[in-house]
Amino acid sequence: MIKIITIFLFGLGFQLSFAQVPLNKSDAQKFKKQVMLNAANTESIVSEFIQYRHLSFLNNEIKTIGNLVFKSPNLVKWEYISPYQYTTIFKNNTIFINDGGDKSNINIGSNTIFKSLNNLIISSLKGNLFDDNIFIISYFKLDENYLVKFIPKDKNILDLIVAFELIFHKATNDVIEVKMIESSNDYTKIIFKNKTLNITISDAIFNN
Repeated sequence: MIKIITIFLFGLGFQLSFAQVPLNKSDAQKFKKQVMLNAANTESIVSEFIQYRHLSFLNNEIKTIGNLVFKSPNLVKWEYISPYQYTTIFKNNTIFINDGGDKSNINIGSNTIFKSLNNLIISSLKGNLFDDNIFIISYFKLDENYLVKFIPKDKNILDLIVAFELIFHKATNDVIEVKMIESSNDYTKIIFKNKTLNITISDAIFNN
């Protein structure tokens, strides 16, 4: 279960030390429009990732390496390959887990928090979290990219997660890093690399 929570609580981090310049309303709307257009046209994502898990009681971050596969509308596969082998698949309101050959599953259909988190993860991957009814949103320009901060309005979510922070590539407007900050101020950082969009993906990839 700890690994499942870790997958939900993924994130970013070091770039936040760079200069953050707030975008004016006009530039923010222009950026948002382009990102939402990209998200609407994203049918699949295949990417390598490096994950850094920060826990306040540890001196060093926990680093893991893996691969992500997303297929619209809601199929997600996280495959960790180093330093351990662990796969989690989100499909049909169920989390399918393969922990080094030990398989199990968790039904999240009746768990509104897990369902909300799963929807937020999918939106994060596509870069489409822009809902003013759900978040307080602020936009910033970094040295090389854009940063968007999302603070949940739902108290049930806020008790677990105080903010989402997404970094977008300045030229392509797609997500290159994602951060979910917990109420404890712990976080998990994921950096995407070698990302490919909109290739054909077989549903068989999401079989556990």
